[in-house]
Amino acid sequence: MATDKQNEVKVSPLGEKKENSSDGGLGLEILQIIKESQQQHGLRHGDYQRYRGYCSRRLRRLRKTLGFKMGNRHKFIGKKITAEMLSDSRYLLMVLMEAERAWSYAMQLKQEANTEPRKRFHLLSRLRKAAKHSEKLEKLCESPRVDAKTKLEAQAYTAYLTGMVEFELQEWKRAMEAFNKCKTIYEKLASAFTEEVAVLYRQRVEEISPNIRYCAYNIGDQNAINDLMQMRLTGGGGGMMAEKLEALITQARTKQAATMSEVEWRGRTVPVKIDKARVFLLGLADNEAAVAQASNEDTKEHLYETLMAECRDTIQAVREELKSEKQRERSSDPESGKVSNLQYLHSYLTYIKLCTLVKRNESMAHTLHGKLKEPAADENKRGPRPQDLIRLYDIILQSLAELSTLQGLEDDHTFQKEVSLKTLVYKAYRCFFIAQSYVLVKKWSEALVLYERVLKYAKEVQSKAKTLNNSLKDLPDVQELIAEVSAEKYSLQAAAILGERRSGSSPLCNRLDTFCLDPTLVGKKPSLVPFPPEFQPIPCKPLFFDLALNHVAFPPLDEKVEQKGKGGLTGYIKGIFGFGS
Repeated sequence: MATDKQNEVKVSPLGEKKENSSDGGLGLEILQIIKESQQQHGLRHGDYQRYRGYCSRRLRRLRKTLGFKMGNRHKFIGKKITAEMLSDSRYLLMVLMEAERAWSYAMQLKQEANTEPRKRFHLLSRLRKAAKHSEKLEKLCESPRVDAKTKLEAQAYTAYLTGMVEFELQEWKRAMEAFNKCKTIYEKLASAFTEEVAVLYRQRVEEISPNIRYCAYNIGDQNAINDLMQMRLTGGGGGMMAEKLEALITQARTKQAATMSEVEWRGRTVPVKIDKARVFLLGLADNEAAVAQASNEDTKEHLYETLMAECRDTIQAVREELKSEKQRERSSDPESGKVSNLQYLHSYLTYIKLCTLVKRNESMAHTLHGKLKEPAADENKRGPRPQDLIRLYDIILQSLAELSTLQGLEDDHTFQKEVSLKTLVYKAYRCFFIAQSYVLVKKWSEALVLYERVLKYAKEVQSKAKTLNNSLKDLPDVQELIAEVSAEKYSLQAAAILGERRSGSSPLCNRLDTFCLDPTLVGKKPSLVPFPPEFQPIPCKPLFFDLALNHVAFPPLDEKVEQKGKGGLTGYIKGIFGFGS
């Protein structure tokens, strides 16, 4: 019985394992515990303060459960966990929660340090505290009472926090060594366990890979910048690395922008003197290439949003410079009838922003159109509807309308024809999805009319595209739209005919002379007669107007009035005392 008790194993909901066997030892699933705790208590939404509160409450519960009191209400008495106390894995969990509490506080301060730089000193203090607790955990795990897996996880955890401290201190070489040690341990652990357990370790390796490449770049590896840009474009390098990657890429582009002095657009060369515009235009080709190479729709959406945000900031900088230029030109006599170089640059940047918006909405519409064709996997879950695509095409048409009004391009007839052609294409698609929305509510005649209009737009596009061969290469294929509309028209006509003959459209009493198999007649709610009955018109209650009243002569009443006034004083007294009644 004693032997059975010694080999007893207990597993808590958080993953810590209490084991008293002579050959195994205590175990603690360190990475699993911190990942589950972080996801369940705030870090799913980046709320480090909430996670710090959870760590404090968890520590308090552990100390109370284990009887590990730090003094009483009147006096604090510090106590340290020693290797001799390791009869329970929860002692190791206490040290882990102390490290996590300090780390989460440091990450909270990192968020606040963007607006309050003085908090950076407190941030470093908390990070060093977290690393100190992790070293304490690693030292405790060196005890023979702890199993080998927990020892390796503790070493990796310590290396990770140590790397974080050195990273913040910009000690790139030492940070890279710590992160590489952490990566090596987790890769070994991932190869030694089943796929379900190995997923967590691989995720951690992916998280620290951008940090390693960033350290390599700062040490002097110029090839690392390409890897970092690729990680950024594929959605990697989240958390504390996201801002550093953006700053690094901006810095690299700024160095290259020093050699950039002008840009050519639609046959006109414009000097670029604003640094922000130089940096943006220099990275435009890279951003567009990254969008084309995006692996999934979420990454593509993120890249579009980033590109438009950068473009808006650049346009704002140019607009401010434009205002100051106009103020300077008030005293001078500018050349009439010609758009200035700065105004033309503003038009070019606005063109980039509007074209990016069109491409993004077109990409979203293409994705929604594909989902619209797929059968709904879950009937309770709302899927995409044609109305969602109509809204996207409305935004596209609005952007194209703004494109046609850009300053400096009013007399560019080729540009105006291209915008007009694109407008026709997207009008055809918008009209198509309006027709689809009418089909859903079984308005067949309206849908057929709209399908005819789609074909009209598409044929007009094909006739105009002969003179503008290069304008259709980035546009949706109208030939596919024509084929889809033709198929929809035939199915729509069949649905309209079947709808007229469908039994559910009218009660049985109205179609007694027509034979039709109607399975609903033997169901629970057969449609036999219209109920409630329809309203029927009835005559209104007549209104009589006395039109002869104005033409009637009434008899005189003078005699009666005189008789009523003959009583005098005697009649008045009788009336008072009631004698005359």
